[in-house]
Amino acid sequence: MKRICVFCGSSPGAHPAYLHAARQLGHLLASKNIGLVYGGGKVGIMGKIAESVLEKGGEVIGVIPKGLVERELAFTGLTDLRVVDSMHERKALMAEWSDGFVALPGGLGTIEEFFEVVTWGQLGMHPKPCGLLNVNRYYDRLLAFLDHTVNEKFVEQEHRSMILVDQDPERLLQGFEMYHPPVTDKAKWVLNLSKDQ
Repeated sequence: MKRICVFCGSSPGAHPAYLHAARQLGHLLASKNIGLVYGGGKVGIMGKIAESVLEKGGEVIGVIPKGLVERELAFTGLTDLRVVDSMHERKALMAEWSDGFVALPGGLGTIEEFFEVVTWGQLGMHPKPCGLLNVNRYYDRLLAFLDHTVNEKFVEQEHRSMILVDQDPERLLQGFEMYHPPVTDKAKWVLNLSKDQ
């Protein structure tokens, strides 16, 4: 993998474990010569992971909309900082430049960004792994809800299993290396649709 996109909060969160995990993941990416693609901010967990990759000599690409440059305090010391016009452009570029997607703890934006790329994977629009770094059991209730969606027949188990989960960054990246996307009916439908156009 050349680059991994990390979605995470612009807040540090309520527990020191969140910033510690961001630092740990950042150092790990740099040690494996894997570049970081992220939202471009210098505060909260966003800032910590970017800072951690940079301090170990790694590549960091930030993508931030004009409207958030001041609110999220853009990190100007990155390898590459792209200021774009919209959230849609931000997410499209982050997805294009990345070989996998990790969500650290974060709020509504983090969750929305993560599930958008998971949905694209479900539809066969990309074959890239998507994983939750479940720091301090932050995502336990979300994972329980996902299991509920399977039990209630809204999500197929093979789609649920596309979301890799671990509390340890090293093990999560090992899972990324072994990931093979399922070829599902939804993915086949999208592939056939694109052929017809």
